Amino acid sequence: MNIGLTGGIACGKSTVSAMLVRRGAVLIDADQIAREVVEPGSPVLAEVAAHFGQDILLPDGSLHRKKLGEYVFRSEEARKKLESFLHPSIRRLMKERMEASERDFPDKLVVVDVPLLYESGLEGMFSHVMVVYVPREVQLKRLMVRDTLTEEQAEARLEAQWPIERKKELADILIDNSGAFEETEKQVELYMLNRGLL
Repeated sequence: MNIGLTGGIACGKSTVSAMLVRRGAVLIDADQIAREVVEPGSPVLAEVAAHFGQDILLPDGSLHRKKLGEYVFRSEEARKKLESFLHPSIRRLMKERMEASERDFPDKLVVVDVPLLYESGLEGMFSHVMVVYVPREVQLKRLMVRDTLTEEQAEARLEAQWPIERKKELADILIDNSGAFEETEKQVELYMLNRGLL
């Protein structure tokens, strides 16, 4: 059994995925896969550098994420171009790891953490989609604190994703992470119990 785990930036997906893992779930992290496909020397990183310029590379040949972020958060066209380089490899690896995990751990919940799940049209890959939710004003404040951003910078990052309210409406399973840690944990516990996974 698998679920896609998503939400908005700074909504607490990592917190919820850690809670699921502590209760026996297997985690596949799309962000981790995204880092793997742009490791120094990878063909994907070479494509990205050829398009965006060599200044997106650090002296050791690794990706200068902040520099690349400056390009893609300013322009939807640039973001879509970057996604066209990254997404095919990320999806292939994600699918391979999901299939391997479901085969190797048939009694466990396989959780795939995908930040841009709806934006990328990936909901069909999963049995259910779990959305981690906080209201937008909470999301904005958390993002500014977490990443030491100005309100304008944080707004630009939020604008690069679907509104959290839209994701909330589409969710098969909703985890409201706007309260205390213990309240979020109770919701996760209840989900696992109801699915017979505890």
